[in-house]
Amino acid sequence: MGRPHARVGQKGTLTRRWALRGSRPRAIRDHRFKSAYLFGAVCPDRDLGVVLSRASSEAMDIMLAELSQSVAPGAHAAVLIDGAGYHIAGDLTIPDNITLVRLPPYSPELNAIEKLWQFMRDSFLSHRLCDALDHIIDVCCDAWNRILAEPGRIRSTCGYQWASQVRI
Repeated sequence: MGRPHARVGQKGTLTRRWALRGSRPRAIRDHRFKSAYLFGAVCPDRDLGVVLSRASSEAMDIMLAELSQSVAPGAHAAVLIDGAGYHIAGDLTIPDNITLVRLPPYSPELNAIEKLWQFMRDSFLSHRLCDALDHIIDVCCDAWNRILAEPGRIRSTCGYQWASQVRI
């Protein structure tokens, strides 16, 4: 399972586009600052993922409860987290079939879902204009559903060979 959060907003990024050599393609880019924070988790072995459209300690509790329900019977999930306050809040309810594994500071390359967030931004969220926060969330939900609808996408994007060999 991977890190639960990503910020997605109006001030998006520009990505590469196909164009004739020597030409400079036009691209739209918003300069406003509204943002949504997404909580997400993936299981590359089972090609599964879940997402919430807010990030807080309450949302972390909801996410952990949802993840606990999706863990295979008799299995145990390791959820990678960083040092965000809502990941390490003292009042979190951590289910018995989940262990939180805190990553070292500034190490997003160790977290598999970071590659999925980047794929989502590059493939579905770049070069877009969003009117309001609800529109940002709708676009993110659509992108997430498109990722889930593509068999093997989570496994191929987030799967680290070493992660499948770790046993808790």
